[in-house]
Amino acid sequence: MIAIAKRASRVGRSSKTAGAAGRAERSASKSGARLKGGDRRRSELRQRRERFFARSIEYIPCRQFLSKDAETLASIPPADAAVPLDRDAADRAATKGLSPYLASLYQTRLLTRDEEQFYFRRMNWLKFRAATVRGRLDRRRASERQMGQVEGWLAEAETVKSIIITSNLRLVVSIAKKFVDASNSFEELVSDGNMALIRAVEKFNFALGNRFSTYATYAIQRHFFRMSHRGRQQRNRFVASDEALKDRAAEPAVTEYCSADQIGMLKELFAGFLADLEPRERRIVVARFGFDGKPPRTFRELGTAMGVCKERIRQIQTRAMDKLRGMAAEAKLAQTVGDWL
Repeated sequence: MIAIAKRASRVGRSSKTAGAAGRAERSASKSGARLKGGDRRRSELRQRRERFFARSIEYIPCRQFLSKDAETLASIPPADAAVPLDRDAADRAATKGLSPYLASLYQTRLLTRDEEQFYFRRMNWLKFRAATVRGRLDRRRASERQMGQVEGWLAEAETVKSIIITSNLRLVVSIAKKFVDASNSFEELVSDGNMALIRAVEKFNFALGNRFSTYATYAIQRHFFRMSHRGRQQRNRFVASDEALKDRAAEPAVTEYCSADQIGMLKELFAGFLADLEPRERRIVVARFGFDGKPPRTFRELGTAMGVCKERIRQIQTRAMDKLRGMAAEAKLAQTVGDWL
């Protein structure tokens, strides 16, 4: 009996030892899992910090951002502001027969001058604030809360940017219609024009007080002119066969100041200007300056042909020339030619 009791005692002690070892092993396993989980979280946080500080934040600086009421100016919309993406029922009749994409554009309300200024101020203020706060953070110790706050401002800035872009998409369509040719389809022009519009939103200086449509029109037209110029260069560079080389007409002589391609671009632009005039204004301008290949006509000759006095012809020409000057100024024609020279 005594031997049996001793063996039972040894078995009990062995069982207790094994249980303690098992508990220690489980505790070590849990501790190791916690360490691995902590390492993983630290690694993820480190990678997030790297992405956070590597992100580019571009904005248009403004003196208003340094004033005491900067946040108030960038946060309170105009009194007459409404939801910018609401549908305008008055325009639905004009969208019949259009594709769903074009119809959706013409049902989107345009922004007023005050709304436009507010949204551009709001977008750039949010980016300015995000860039300023991020510049004060420690690259190795920035917390998730601090990074989340900055990322929230940037996300809101992107939302405001999308409002501005959506409200101006129809401008791209109206300009693209004038540049459609054999090498550039309407869909391709609209796609490329939308990218030019996005860049224009990012570069527009709202503090100058100008309307965004004026700046965007020039930017989109300039982008389309470059596309047309590159297309002509590619067509002139490659020839189908030697016979085509023999039959090709001689290259037009380059003028002293502008190249042949640049002159062609100016002709296309001026043809668009003439197309925007009233029929009577266009007829007088073409005849007065001999754009139809005939000798220029006098006021008296045109008055006799049109059944009015020569003074009336002069008045119509003056009005037409004022319109042409306005179109040239809006398209920044003088600046474009100056860049060529």
